[in-house]
Amino acid sequence: MLGLFILCVCLEMTAVALWRLPALRYSDPLRRTLWGCSAGFAVALWARFPPVKAALDCVAVDFSALVKYFFSMIASLALLNYAVTSYGAQSDPPRHIVICRTVAVVSRRATIIVIPTMVILFFTLVDRSHPTHDFAADHAGQWGAAVFMTLFYLYLGSAAATCAFQWGHVARRAETNSLRAGLTLGSAATWLYAAYSVVRVSFMWLAMFMHVAPPVEQVAGNAGDLLNVAAAALFATGASLPTTGVAAQRWQTWRLLYRLQPLRRDLALQFPQFSFQPLASRLREATRLAPSLDIRLDRAIQECGDAVEQLRHYATASLWPAAEEAAANHADSEAATEAYWIAAALRRAHAHQRSAIPAAPLPMKPFPDSQSEARWLVRVQDIYVGLSRGVIDEILVRAGRPHGNEQPTVTMAGSSQP
Repeated sequence: MLGLFILCVCLEMTAVALWRLPALRYSDPLRRTLWGCSAGFAVALWARFPPVKAALDCVAVDFSALVKYFFSMIASLALLNYAVTSYGAQSDPPRHIVICRTVAVVSRRATIIVIPTMVILFFTLVDRSHPTHDFAADHAGQWGAAVFMTLFYLYLGSAAATCAFQWGHVARRAETNSLRAGLTLGSAATWLYAAYSVVRVSFMWLAMFMHVAPPVEQVAGNAGDLLNVAAAALFATGASLPTTGVAAQRWQTWRLLYRLQPLRRDLALQFPQFSFQPLASRLREATRLAPSLDIRLDRAIQECGDAVEQLRHYATASLWPAAEEAAANHADSEAATEAYWIAAALRRAHAHQRSAIPAAPLPMKPFPDSQSEARWLVRVQDIYVGLSRGVIDEILVRAGRPHGNEQPTVTMAGSSQP
């Protein structure tokens, strides 16, 4: 059961680390330190998972423990740097910020001494003649292991306690509920890490002076694992909550971009000169990593708008009234009118039927932002893709055939619209 819990938390922390991986592309130290913290804890957690632990121990006896502790130290240092960096530069910072910065500076400088010392202790003074299930519990009573674990938990505990105090202090003044919940969970997680450090160190040194029965060692080991993994679960959840709104917004933007593709494709095929870059397949467009989703959505909206504006040169003055008449009984008559007009004008553009006098512009719509305009275009596109050839023919008949003021012209690409 504990193994399944560890696996779930490993996957959760890995998902958080992958979600924050784009932070490496930016120079924002906050993003980078938060990613470093998530990635470090993810590796440390995977080193606890039995199959991964067994694979690492094939390198050297108890090598998984060394990996686990070192990456936990990296995550702790990143966590502490995040807590310090988030306050920015202040000329006269409060006492708790000064303490946090002092702990961060001491921790960074101590790393130069602590890590080499731990490596020397691990390979020379820690008895690794037999593989262990729980490194701390199985090495209880050994002074080399006690010193090794004390160095690690002193590092982890000081960083965790400092961050727990900071996040608990600022959680009450958080601007949004999601940020407040995230900081509260982060504070709870780091307090658990601090408590975990105290319990582990106390157990190691207690075992130096008195005999600890094997059942007690097993209970202590399982309790330590449960406390550590529970803290990691709280931390991963807390780190994810403030970004849930951003994730939902990105998902909505992606869906709008994906649903807009058929209409955008037909307009781009007819007027390729308005495309910022050659249009790829729907799957390829949906999986592009650059530029960002917001920029790609803005480009798609602009491409569609420029192409629709160009369609005025292929529409007669009576085409819009004919589209309005055809869409009068539609549930979404405004979007249907525009969809009918675009489909009919595209048919005329495909047939090289150009009007000497452009039709009037489409009715203006006061969109407050690009998301609103994209949602409107998706409404139009949903109706557009369902149009049959017969409906378009009927609209063109109602609008009347081209007369002497219309002349054929050469188009640059065909259209795949119905």
